[in-house]
Amino acid sequence: MSTIPADYLPPKELQPDRIYNLEEFEHYPDPLNSTEELLDKQIAAGRGDSPAILFADKVITYKQLLGASNKIGNALKKLGVEETDRVILRSPTVLPALFTNFGALRLGAVFVPTSHMLSPNEIAHIANNAEAKVMVVANAFLEAVMKARPNLKTVNHIVVFGGQPDELKAQGLLSYEELTADESPVLAPVRRPRTAVSVLLYTSGTTGLPKGTAHYMEEALIVPDTFGKYGWDVQPNDIICGPAPISLAGGYSTVATIPYRFGAAASLIPKFTPQGLFETIQNHKVTILSALPTAYRKMLEVPDAEKKYDLSTLRVLTGGGESLTAKTYLDWKAKFNQEIYEGLGTTEMMYVFISSVVTRKVKPGAIGTAVPGYEVQVITEEGNVAKTGELGRLYARGPTGTLYWRPYEDNGSMLAKQKSILREGWVLVGDFVTMDEDGYISFVSRQEELIKSSGYRIGPEEVEYAVLKHPAVADCGVIGVPDAIRGQNVKAFVVLKPGFAPSDDLKLEIINNCREHVAIYKLPREVSFTTELPRTLAGKLLRRLLRDKEGTA
Repeated sequence: MSTIPADYLPPKELQPDRIYNLEEFEHYPDPLNSTEELLDKQIAAGRGDSPAILFADKVITYKQLLGASNKIGNALKKLGVEETDRVILRSPTVLPALFTNFGALRLGAVFVPTSHMLSPNEIAHIANNAEAKVMVVANAFLEAVMKARPNLKTVNHIVVFGGQPDELKAQGLLSYEELTADESPVLAPVRRPRTAVSVLLYTSGTTGLPKGTAHYMEEALIVPDTFGKYGWDVQPNDIICGPAPISLAGGYSTVATIPYRFGAAASLIPKFTPQGLFETIQNHKVTILSALPTAYRKMLEVPDAEKKYDLSTLRVLTGGGESLTAKTYLDWKAKFNQEIYEGLGTTEMMYVFISSVVTRKVKPGAIGTAVPGYEVQVITEEGNVAKTGELGRLYARGPTGTLYWRPYEDNGSMLAKQKSILREGWVLVGDFVTMDEDGYISFVSRQEELIKSSGYRIGPEEVEYAVLKHPAVADCGVIGVPDAIRGQNVKAFVVLKPGFAPSDDLKLEIINNCREHVAIYKLPREVSFTTELPRTLAGKLLRRLLRDKEGTA
C-alpha cells in the first residue's frame, strides 16, 4: 500500500480550524468509505432499483451504478491501483466518469478529475503533481493527452473509453470497455480515516499552473449534509441537474455526492447548450437546478423559451461561481416566474457555503447568508471585524477548509499562500464584500487584477505569457472587460514586432496559438492592437491604465 507523504499537506499549524457544529457530523463512521455511505446504504434501504443517474435516454439504478463502479474498480485494482494511489480523469460528465469516480474511491484511491480544456502542458503538470498512477480518458479528449504523454512521469496506464480497442492497443493504450467487460460487479470497500485525502481538485489558477486542493473522505457526506439538506432540502424523488463539469468543485458535488446521500438522482449534462439544458430539464423532469450565472444568461437569450419548454417540475434553482447580478435574477423572474438563489463557494472549500437558498429569501444583488455548518465574517483592511455595511475581505470556517496540495513545491510558494489565507483559524475566501444586518453577504469588487469569466478565475500574467509566444507579438497586456453573458471577457492589448501589420487574421492567429499554452477558458476573446503599453520606469505593466482606457476600472 502506498501512502501520502506528510509534507504533501500543509503542517497542522497552517491548516484551518474545522468546526463540526451540526448533529449530522457526529454520526459518520470512522474509518469510512464514501461509496459505501452513498450507494450501498441506499441499496440496503430498498432503493436499489430506484434511479441514481439519468443520462440522455438512459436510466441507471443504484444497483447498476454500484455494479458498474465496482467493475472499473476491479479493473483498476488489477492495474496496480492501491489505497491512496491517484487516479486522474479527463472526461466530460458522462457515465464512465461517474463509474470511475466511485470505482477509484471504492479502492481507497484518490480521485483527480480534471478539465477537458487543459493544455498538454497543464495535463502533464497535474498528472505529475498528483503523481497519478492511472489516467482514464474520454476518446474525444485523447489528443491533448497524447501530446502530454512524453512528459508524464508517473502514469503507468492510460485507459480510454469510447475508442476502438484495436486502434488503442496500437498506441499502447487500454480500452475501458475491454477492461471492464468481464470484471466482477462486486468489490469490497476500502475504509479509510474520515479525514484521509480522497479527492484532489485543481483550481483554474489565477497565476501560473493549476494548484491542487486536497479534500477529505468525509466531505462526500459533509457537502450533502450541509448544502444538500439545509439548502436544497433534497428528497428521494428529486432529480438534480447541473451543467458544471465534474472537474469543478460545484459540478463534482452536484453529480457525484449530493444526490446519493438522499436516494435522489443526478441528471448528467456532458456539454452545456442553452437549448440542451432546457430539453434535459423537461425530459428528465429535473426538480433542482444548479447552474452558473453565465448559463442562466445564455438561457435567457433563447427566444420564447418560456413557451417552448416545460419547466414546471423545477422547485429550486441556485447559482454560483460568479456574481448572478440583480439584472439576471430579475430577468429570469420576469420570464419564468422562478426564483434563482445565489450562492458562493470555492474549490478550496469544496462547495457552496453562502446562499440565499437557506432562507428562501432573495435580496437582488446580494449572495445570501452562511449555510448551516459554516460561519462567515468580514474583516477590514485594518484587521477588524467589519461593521454592518462596512467593506472588508470575506473569511469563512466550517467542516471543510483550504488545504493546498504539495505546498513545499516551487520553493514553498503554496506554503506561503496557505499561511497568507489564514487568520486565527479562519480561511480567507477572497473578494471584497459587505454584510448587512440580516447576515446577507454582498459582493463589492474583485481582487484588482483578477478576471472572472463564466465562473473561472483567470490571472492576466499567464495569458500574457501565452500571447507573447506568437512570433509577431512584441508586448502584451491582458485585462478583463465586461461581458453580458460571461461576466468578463479576456482582452489582450498587443504591440506587434516590426514587419507585422494589424489584421483580423492575425488576431485569430494569436488567439489560436494560445491554445497550446493555456486552457480554452483562458483564451483572449478580444485582441486590440496598440503601439505601446503603459509601463512604469521599472517596466511594470500598469493594467489599471488599460482598464481606465476601457472604462472598466
